[in-house]
Amino acid sequence: MKTLTTLSIALVTTLPLSISAHAEAWGYGDNNGPSTWGAVSATCDKGQNQSPVDIETNTLTSAKKQPLAFDYQGQVKNVINNGHTIQVNVSGKNTLHIDDQDFELKQFHFHTPSENTINGKSAPLEAHFVHANEKGQLAVVAVMYREGERESAQLDSIVHTLPAKAQTITLEKEVNLDDLLPRVKDYYRYNGSLTTPPCSEGVRWLVLRDPQFIPKSQLKRLSSTMGENARPTQALNARLILE
Repeated sequence: MKTLTTLSIALVTTLPLSISAHAEAWGYGDNNGPSTWGAVSATCDKGQNQSPVDIETNTLTSAKKQPLAFDYQGQVKNVINNGHTIQVNVSGKNTLHIDDQDFELKQFHFHTPSENTINGKSAPLEAHFVHANEKGQLAVVAVMYREGERESAQLDSIVHTLPAKAQTITLEKEVNLDDLLPRVKDYYRYNGSLTTPPCSEGVRWLVLRDPQFIPKSQLKRLSSTMGENARPTQALNARLILE
């Protein structure tokens, strides 16, 4: 196993915050799925640091990583079905402190099955918490879900009623955003990209080791509403995955 005595990942790309770029030109079907995304953005085909990836736990690189410091004080603003995913928009102060800087939570959304995999295996659901610093650089915290009854009541409030395509709903109950994350926040880290067009690179990926849980009924509700919306894993190339 390789060892790094210091951790320094330079990320200088300013990235868009919306995953809805070219919304009508791409999707997950036979005619507009991931294999065709290069026609929307060349980076999807030619990029060398693309996401998602398979995290092989026997080839990780040890590193002294900063702990993830979350300060989620805000609330869910609304839930939107943009035709590609269920996206939850937030308001108020919700920050992640990493690499000696603050990243503000912009939104989080879901993929069924998971996009990142662990030793070649998908989880039934993955949530992406998308943060941006003042320069527009992104840090995405990925949370895997397993099927089980130890669900978060906060998640139940979000998925209990889901909007139809192109619709937005406002939740009646307040949602404690911090409760959507696992209690233990150890993580894998790698340098990657957006997982949808334009597939822009320079994204800090922070994949939490511990899963959350979701009941079968809620998982089925999310899956039937979104359909399968996971991009296949991409070549790691020269990148390292840090543990």
